[in-house]
Amino acid sequence: MYQWQYLRRALTLAIALGFLFAPALTTSARAEALLLVEADSGKVLLAENATYPWYPASVTKLMTAYLILQAVKQKRITLDTLFTVSHNAAAQAPTKMGFPVGTQVTVDNALKMMMVHSANDMAVLFAEGLSGSIENFSAEMTQTAHRLGMTESNFVNPNGLPEDGQVTSARDLAILARALIHDFPEYGFYWHIAAIKFGRRIIRNTNPLLGRYPGIDGMKTGFICASGFNIVATATRGGRRLIAVVLGAPSSGARSVTAAELLERGFTQNPLAWLTPSLGSVDALAPIEASPPNLHDEVCGGHRKRPPAEDEAEEEAVNTDVNSPFSALLSSLRAPTPKGAALLSDYGPVTPIVVYTGPTRTPAELAKLNARETAHHRKKKAGARSAVAKSADEKAKDGKEKAADQKATNKKAATEMKAGARSWTPTSPATLAASPPPDLKTKSATSKPKKRSQAGAADQADPEAKTPVNAAQ
Repeated sequence: MYQWQYLRRALTLAIALGFLFAPALTTSARAEALLLVEADSGKVLLAENATYPWYPASVTKLMTAYLILQAVKQKRITLDTLFTVSHNAAAQAPTKMGFPVGTQVTVDNALKMMMVHSANDMAVLFAEGLSGSIENFSAEMTQTAHRLGMTESNFVNPNGLPEDGQVTSARDLAILARALIHDFPEYGFYWHIAAIKFGRRIIRNTNPLLGRYPGIDGMKTGFICASGFNIVATATRGGRRLIAVVLGAPSSGARSVTAAELLERGFTQNPLAWLTPSLGSVDALAPIEASPPNLHDEVCGGHRKRPPAEDEAEEEAVNTDVNSPFSALLSSLRAPTPKGAALLSDYGPVTPIVVYTGPTRTPAELAKLNARETAHHRKKKAGARSAVAKSADEKAKDGKEKAADQKATNKKAATEMKAGARSWTPTSPATLAASPPPDLKTKSATSKPKKRSQAGAADQADPEAKTPVNAAQ
């Protein structure tokens, strides 16, 4: 009896452990680095390849933002400080704002553009504006990273464009996210902006979880072919804040649903959580000595229908195990609201933040600028409508003129035909009767050529008279 109870308890425990670790096992089968930690305590809730070296891509811009906000806090610069776009900044590869050389942008606006649009030119603008060169700024990035405990990180540029020496790890990025949250709580809105508006152009944040996952509040995405699709995402529910790091996802959609899965697992209270072995704190995770994986062939190989991009459509194919307890969440990016009933699956309404070039403007000046741009847009739109209407009027006028010309032509042709009909007089029956046909039987076979010639001339002179003769025959 006791043996049976012992076996039953052991079987129950084995099943519970299998259910508890099944998602982690299926996740680890993919070539990704995953990490989930508590923002306040640094406690690791899940870790897969978390200390494996990785190319950060545009997630690098979190470190760039840290240095800029640190300089603001140290009063070396202000949010109103103007930096100038150089030839080097303007020459950066997309994604970028694309401002001409010499354009001046405030620190505040450049931060918004960099964090929302992942603008590579704005990152270089910061590097040159704050440190004089990319090399100097990158050295400061690496020094600051090591001071924060990011021992696996090395930076050679401020935007994450492909460089062999640009290396980090999921562990280091979680440490950086914690530092941003702790050191600059007053500037958290910079990584929570859903969209910006520049002129008539509205640009959504490259982080697709914003507005789609309940409680999401940052931070940054990244992509190059060698790294795959990366994201550092933070979310808060019930006063508890979590940080999820996903590196090496095969697509933008896969990156988003994996991050949502991690966050959901962290927020969902598991009654068997006490069975999970403690993973310690994020700082205590042991680094791995290795070279970063190069995912270029897997992510950007010839099997793709089109070249991948940082902001590619979210409907990219995502392979999700339908038997997974999170399959519904992963397939639709939906998660329980605080009430646990309503689900969120699509973008909600977004009010973009206005950005601009040049010196800082007051709210009144911004309203005036927006009104002027709106009026200009309406005028341009009205002009386009006027041009379309004018083109339509011209086409109608041409059509009327062509119709009138055709009508005149038809009338002229009808008049000429009528006049021709009046001038033609048919041969009357009396005339035909007065000119009986010749007796062909009495004609001699040896008629003179002259007479035949005269008869032929008569036929040619009066063709209408010939037809009745033949008919009579």
